Amino acid sequence: MVLTEEMTLVERAMEAIRQRIAGRTLVPGAKLPSIRRFAEDMQVSKSTVVEAYDRLSAEGIIISRPGSGFYVAGQLAPLSLAEIGPKLDREVDPLWVSRQSLEAGGDFLKPGCGWMPASWMPETSIRKALRSLSRANDTILTEYGSPLGLSELRQFLARRAAGYGIDASPDQIILTGSGTQAIDQLCRFLLEPGHCVVVDDPCYFNFHALLRAHRAKVVSVPFTPNGPDIRAFEQALIEHKPKLYITNSGLHNPTGATLSPVVAHRVLKLAEQHNLTIIEDDIFADLEHEHAPRYAAFDGLERVVHIGSFSKTLSASVRCGYIIARPDWIDGLADLRIATSFGAGHFSAELVLSVLKDGSYRKHLDALKTKLADTMGTTAARLNKLGIKPWIEPRGGMFLWCELPQGVNASDLAQRALARDVILAPGSVFSITQSADNYIRFNAAQSQNPRIFGVLEDLLR
Repeated sequence: MVLTEEMTLVERAMEAIRQRIAGRTLVPGAKLPSIRRFAEDMQVSKSTVVEAYDRLSAEGIIISRPGSGFYVAGQLAPLSLAEIGPKLDREVDPLWVSRQSLEAGGDFLKPGCGWMPASWMPETSIRKALRSLSRANDTILTEYGSPLGLSELRQFLARRAAGYGIDASPDQIILTGSGTQAIDQLCRFLLEPGHCVVVDDPCYFNFHALLRAHRAKVVSVPFTPNGPDIRAFEQALIEHKPKLYITNSGLHNPTGATLSPVVAHRVLKLAEQHNLTIIEDDIFADLEHEHAPRYAAFDGLERVVHIGSFSKTLSASVRCGYIIARPDWIDGLADLRIATSFGAGHFSAELVLSVLKDGSYRKHLDALKTKLADTMGTTAARLNKLGIKPWIEPRGGMFLWCELPQGVNASDLAQRALARDVILAPGSVFSITQSADNYIRFNAAQSQNPRIFGVLEDLLR
C-alpha cells in the first residue's frame, strides 16, 4: 500500500510505520519515534499519532512498553515475493487464478477472476439490511444458528427452487457457509479417499483443487455446447465406476454453455444405470435470461443434489450457500455440519434473507443482466479484433470461453500478463487432461478497462 490523499491522517501515520518496517528501516525490537517527534515528522497532531500507535498495537505490529515507548513486535519474516509484487514463479495450477486474484492489490486488473466488480453489487440494499440487523435482538447478533440454518431463508429457497421445477420442502434444505463449502460437505458425506469422481473438461478449477484435498481419483469427459459428451460420459462410467459427477447446471463455468433437455435425460438415465450421484452447482442461477434445464428438476432429487449461493449477485463477503437434497440425507448432513462447523451462520443468513425479500433485489438482477449482456458483446468484439475467438455466444452470465490465436500458450500468456498487473485465467487450470492450453476464460464484467486489451495486443505480437 502507498500513501494516498484519500487516507485519513491516522491511516497515513500507520502506513508510514508499516513502510519503514517493510523496508527494514525499523527492524524487530527497534524503538519507534516518540509520539512528539513522529507528530512533527508527519505534520499531524500528537493525538493522531497516539491513535495510530494504539491501532498498530492492536494489530500486533508494534508493542507498548510502559514508561519506555513503542517497539516493533515479533521476528522479521523471510522476504516474500508477495511483499514486492506478483508471484511470477508460481506454477500455473488449479489454485493459481484464485490465489493471484484474491491476493493482488488494487492496481491489478482481473479479467480472469470469477466475480463481479464491487460497484456492480447491491451495496445500497446490503447497507439497508445491515442497519436493520443492527437493531435486531441479541440472538441474531451473537448466537449460533441451528445446524439446518435459518428456517425463513430455507422456506424462501424452497419457493425459489420451485421456480426452476425443483420440488423440495424447506426440510430438504441445509444452509452452508458458501457454495464451495456445500460441495466440501457433500464430498465428506459421500466420498472415501480413492473414490472416483467425474468432472467436465473443462470445468470450474476449484472442483479440481477440492477433490484433490479429498484424495479422490478424478476423471473428466469433454464438455460440449449442450452438456457432457454422452459417449465419453458413458465410457467413463463403465471404465471407472465413479461415485459422483460434479458439474454446473444453468450456466456452465468456464464455457458459459447451457445444458440441453436431451443431454440431461441421457445423463440421468446413465446415472441410474451406474448408481451415480450428481452434484449440480447452480451458483449462476440468477444471471440467466431464461431458465435452463436442471438435473434436480428432472430427477426429483433422487440421484441429484442441488447447491448454490449468492456470492455472484449479492455479496462474496457475506458467506451463505445451501444444499437441497433427498430427505433421508439431511440428518446425516446436519450431523456433519455440527462436527465440522457447529452451527450455521445466523447473522449471514438473516442478512441474505433481508436483501432477497427487498423488492430492490429483483430490480438489481434485471439491471445486472442487462449490463452483462451489453458488456459481453463489447468484450467479445474487442477480443475478436485481437484474434481471440469466443467458443460460443453464452445465453447469460459473465464468462467468455475463448480460443487463442494458433501457437499461443495460455499459461505462458497468463504469466507474462501477470508481470503487467493483469490476471488472466488460462485454460489449463480448467482441464484435468491439460487439453485447453490454447483457451482462456474472460470475465466480461471485469474486462472494461482498455489497458487489458492493450496488454494483450502487446503480448500477442
